[in-house]
Amino acid sequence: MRVAYAGTPEFARVALQAILDAGFTVPLVLTQPDRPAGRGMKLQPSAVKQLALEHGIPVAQPRSLRLDGKYPEDAAAARETLLAARADVMVVAAYGLILPRWVLELPRRGCLNIHGSLLPRWRGAAPIQRAVEAGDAQTGITIMQMDEGLDTGDMLLVHALDIAPQETSATLHDRLAALGASSIVQALHELGRLPRVPQPAEGVTYAHKIEKAEGVIDWVQPAALIERRVRAFDPFPGMNFSLEGQAVKLWRAALRPELCGPPGTVLRADAQEVIVACGEGALALLELQRPGGKRLPVRAFQQQPQALSVGRSLTA
Repeated sequence: MRVAYAGTPEFARVALQAILDAGFTVPLVLTQPDRPAGRGMKLQPSAVKQLALEHGIPVAQPRSLRLDGKYPEDAAAARETLLAARADVMVVAAYGLILPRWVLELPRRGCLNIHGSLLPRWRGAAPIQRAVEAGDAQTGITIMQMDEGLDTGDMLLVHALDIAPQETSATLHDRLAALGASSIVQALHELGRLPRVPQPAEGVTYAHKIEKAEGVIDWVQPAALIERRVRAFDPFPGMNFSLEGQAVKLWRAALRPELCGPPGTVLRADAQEVIVACGEGALALLELQRPGGKRLPVRAFQQQPQALSVGRSLTA
């Protein structure tokens, strides 16, 4: 079976590696254009592109696939490349571009998507982060036959995964990437024998893209919500508060529901923990990071200048 592949970040790279390891022929990879990254802001290839080049797979990087869009020449070139690839099916994972109808209908068996949630919950761009933020007990991988809607296609395969109490988006990402890789290999092996199950009309939620502004802590919110967001926004964008005009990032916290006080007030500060009152309950700050520094346990953080002290207000 000839499997064209469209994906960009590490989540998609893991699945592509599994498809190659399973012996499927991958005649073409689509991925996002190289982006500037690092201190020098030099153009960097995506994780998927790097893997494709290592295996000598042709790579296309159109800025759009819409023939009537802003970059019609890119879309037209991609169409010719896809036609030449003679793919039986296309697998899509965190690609980052909308696939118009001509792409969905071009492969003989259509396009399959590896989605990091139990659809129809958390359709959209950030299903892993939103599941952690919401306090979901379970998530998983859905292999979906793609249509023109936003993650609305029929389900071919569903594998559930429990979310651990202290799970971060980083750790959950890695577990879901591995599950997605094994799931898509299974789906490809069983393609044509898997039933197409329409998604339920009930329980639809949307995982909107994570915005950097969401990372600013509002101490008026309940401690439980802030703690979940700390884990949900690890590694991006992180949660932060202002200290002496600097944005200090909070990477690990624990709930102290028995304590209370004016939101944003430091209730206790020692080498073990710093406790800050929230709108409901309080949070123990356990791992912090100053701008340009490393993540530090609170003991090391408190030994530096501008340590947090009892009675201090962290509200803006």
